[in-house]
Amino acid sequence: MQAIHKIQYFLYILLITLFSCSDDRKNRPEEKKANLKEPLIRINKYLIEKDAEAIESYVKRRNWNMTVTETGLWYMIYKKGSGKKAEKGKIATLYYKVNLLDGTLCYSSDSINPKRFKIGQGGVESGLEEGILFLRQGDKARFIIPPHLAHGLLGDEDKIPSRSIIVYDIELLNISDY
Repeated sequence: MQAIHKIQYFLYILLITLFSCSDDRKNRPEEKKANLKEPLIRINKYLIEKDAEAIESYVKRRNWNMTVTETGLWYMIYKKGSGKKAEKGKIATLYYKVNLLDGTLCYSSDSINPKRFKIGQGGVESGLEEGILFLRQGDKARFIIPPHLAHGLLGDEDKIPSRSIIVYDIELLNISDY
């Protein structure tokens, strides 16, 4: 993890340098945007690759058989339910635990009520929105959500630090219309 933090620090310094070293007299705002776009895209791709490597290593150490979506969400359903399938527009109610890769527990429905949200309306991590659609009522699943599908650069400004990969363990309790 130390190496990841050093890389992140280096990339932040690089971004600051890119933003602060341009000569405003020579470049118009449109030119500045064009000049910054490619380096930012490269940095973002690099960070996504490093996150995927960290997740892959984590999964291998635990011998989990997980599926990876095109967006980078890792998931596995380890207990099959037999209830209604999750769909956009339905209300999902679930028990959950959210941990960091180092095992730190961030949130749990043990300490608060089960999470309840309307699927497809936002208000939760986009990785959770994506993953819930693979489930049926009664399923137990695990999602590993990289930062770009979770809380991004800032974290949640409470218990989840910036650029954190999070692990959701969930049980889908109910799918309802309201």
